[in-house]
Amino acid sequence: MNAQEVLNELQALGTERTKKRYLSEGAREPLFGTATGAMKPMSKITKKDQALAEELYATGNYDAMYFAGVIADPEVMTEADFERWIDAAYFYMIADHIVSVTLSETNIAQQVAEKWIASGEEMRMSAGWSCYCWLLGSRKDAEFDTEKLDGMLNLVQETIQDAPDRAKYSMANFVVAVGVSYIPLSERALETAEAIAPVEIGTGTSKIKVLQTAANIRKALDRGQLGFKRKHVRC
Repeated sequence: MNAQEVLNELQALGTERTKKRYLSEGAREPLFGTATGAMKPMSKITKKDQALAEELYATGNYDAMYFAGVIADPEVMTEADFERWIDAAYFYMIADHIVSVTLSETNIAQQVAEKWIASGEEMRMSAGWSCYCWLLGSRKDAEFDTEKLDGMLNLVQETIQDAPDRAKYSMANFVVAVGVSYIPLSERALETAEAIAPVEIGTGTSKIKVLQTAANIRKALDRGQLGFKRKHVRC
């Protein structure tokens, strides 16, 4: 399939209901409203195809950008490629569920994620913290530096209240990921979750949301999920 054929298929699979939901989350035109599950048959045809992924991502069409993440070949992507992708990530679903997911399957994931965390830019920060969530939930504990992760928990505790909203979400999710998926610091993560509470999203608006970070860790541990690792990150 070429790029136009993929776009045509995505358009045929799109629904107004899904489109409205994506728009409410922050997506913008152009998009078709294609459910991610509906893309799987196409991905079996295209398989990994970095050239096609780049062409689709560059369209700015949200559905095409998502499919680009599904068929991208992380092994051939460079840091410059990921910088270009995050530059185009105009809202969190692209940053956290396309760019960071793809980055998490590379050997440069930690170094790029840490650079983005330190950037001070909301979407980069969100993607960087999210990437660590995907990493912690899929890679062996031995692949991580305990001291570094402990320092990152300290960073969350010291800075989350002043972070942009999307970064707050991802920072809180990072604490949960450490608490559930990284056994050496599980108790430490729960202590951090309790120390940062309450974490409020949307401060100054009528729709304030309080993140239940500590409760989410406890629920997962009560379900026997300590040490949880997923087999696949991308769908």
